[in-house]
Amino acid sequence: MSGGVDSAVAASLLLEAGYQVTGIHMQIWHDLKWQKESQYEPDSSSLAHSAAECLGIPFILVDVRDQFYKIVVEKFIKQYLAGKTPNPCLFCNPQVKWGILQTYALEQGAQYFATGHYARIDVLAPEKVRLLRGVDRTKDQSYVLSMLNQFQLSRSLLPLGEMTKSDVRMEAKRLSLLVADRQDSQDLCFLGNVDYRDFLQRFSPESSKPGEIVDMEGKVLGEHQGLAFYTIGQRKGIRISAVEPYYVVAKDVKNNQLVVGFADEVGRAHLSATQANWISGEPPAVHEIYDVMIRYRAKPVPAELESASLEDFRLEFKHRLRGITPGQVAVLYRGEECLGGGVIQMSE
Repeated sequence: MSGGVDSAVAASLLLEAGYQVTGIHMQIWHDLKWQKESQYEPDSSSLAHSAAECLGIPFILVDVRDQFYKIVVEKFIKQYLAGKTPNPCLFCNPQVKWGILQTYALEQGAQYFATGHYARIDVLAPEKVRLLRGVDRTKDQSYVLSMLNQFQLSRSLLPLGEMTKSDVRMEAKRLSLLVADRQDSQDLCFLGNVDYRDFLQRFSPESSKPGEIVDMEGKVLGEHQGLAFYTIGQRKGIRISAVEPYYVVAKDVKNNQLVVGFADEVGRAHLSATQANWISGEPPAVHEIYDVMIRYRAKPVPAELESASLEDFRLEFKHRLRGITPGQVAVLYRGEECLGGGVIQMSE
């Protein structure tokens, strides 16, 4: 239970379905001084505990602050300094939320680990499942679950997969839950209300090292404020006058240069990815067309899977895409089914 409306309603639905339910909340790392300065929302642990009390279920608080900092926060900082744009949720889920919390729950005798994610699990056979999109496409979260494996998914329940967000809020109001109208949390839970740039400046001052902005031919056009503050495909914030807008094309970490170009220079038709995770345990068939999301909430686009192994894969898109970004995760779909994905390493 996160302290939000989704996990509270998920717990309620399981109770109504006849399950014995225990609420479990993970206490994650936050910088206490900064938490006060940034005016965080009410403590999520207290909100989760209150929701559990309202539902009449036991509540357990699991302290994962040290593991969360090492697995999520430190990696987040290092990847930005390496010129990448990470999505920590993709690895927090398999390594922390499922890796630690689900493991703890199963060790305590639980049969399943349930969350309030908007996605569906299709059981084909014992310990053989498929991950499907949520019915509410505007809230579908199968993308952020794409790095989970068969074991983790086969012992999971996703009660909200068939519901819309409006249905969930109506159910929360029917139950008189205090979190019924609580605003959805942002993706990077450890940031609170603070911009990631401010976070990097506070915890990694070297991220603010200025450098040259250059065009595709290496001509110096201006000065950037730190490579970590830009992402591939970005248009706003470059602040260089030209006949047409400049976009970020690449980040040259070795030379601390931000490479920019015009719209027709930004798009790429290929990407390579490593750290692949295939939910079925095997890579999909190559030379077939799949729908691909190159970031969370991105519109799926068709691409051919040129090559694939258990470790990596390469995609060719039908049209050039802007914003193929190292550090983000490319996730493949076949219809409603989420097949898995991998970390984008390069675009060419």
